[in-house]
Amino acid sequence: MTGTTSPSGLHLPRYLREDVSLRTPVAFPDYRSTGLRAPLRTPVDLPQRLTEVTGPVLGEERVTAQDGDLTWRNGGEAVGQRILVYGRVLDSDGRPVPDALVEVWQANAAGRYRHVVDNWPAPLDPHFDGLGRVVTDSLGRYEFMTIKPGAYPWGNHHNAWRPAHIHFSLFGRAFTQRLVTQMYFPGDPLFGQDPIYNAIPDAARHRAVSRYSLERTQDNWALAFEWDIVLRGSDQTPFETDDDGDVA
Repeated sequence: MTGTTSPSGLHLPRYLREDVSLRTPVAFPDYRSTGLRAPLRTPVDLPQRLTEVTGPVLGEERVTAQDGDLTWRNGGEAVGQRILVYGRVLDSDGRPVPDALVEVWQANAAGRYRHVVDNWPAPLDPHFDGLGRVVTDSLGRYEFMTIKPGAYPWGNHHNAWRPAHIHFSLFGRAFTQRLVTQMYFPGDPLFGQDPIYNAIPDAARHRAVSRYSLERTQDNWALAFEWDIVLRGSDQTPFETDDDGDVA
């Protein structure tokens, strides 16, 4: 993040613009539904004024510790492989971003969302709703205890299956900017045929994949996966430029 000083002496931060070649396109032919919702003209980057670079008003007390544990809902334990997903939210200079609201949503262990449009024949788990949220600490750290999501069919092309993934949404210091992305798991055999994953430019694709951590894996309890989220700059995490609420 850089900055300029106004005539009044107020120092206003300025976010670094991402390299266009590393930007995930809003229209990708192999991802068929983007042809129906992507803008026909090139998006325009708007100036960053005071409202875009100042922080949200989010009371920490509104997010509880239970919000970060997706494995226990409705009085019971979710079915599936427990995993700890953790990491840091960083700015373009590698500095931690504290007090950022991080939200996740995902399919259950059978690959099904608790969502009205998801009705493929996989079981729902009464003790798993797939929703969680946390606020980053002073060092920009977050973590969720959850269940590893299953793959699922989604009808984009013949025999199309989504790799296991978790959706992330971030509200940070720039409250008017909601950043949405997906975290994948290493070595997934479905990467090669998934147009959403392959829409990410090749040079940035690895930034969307988590790393297994033996150090943070909990003995007899949960595997651990580390995933840092970089908001801006040359190491920026690939984000979905135009989110329309799809569960895919």
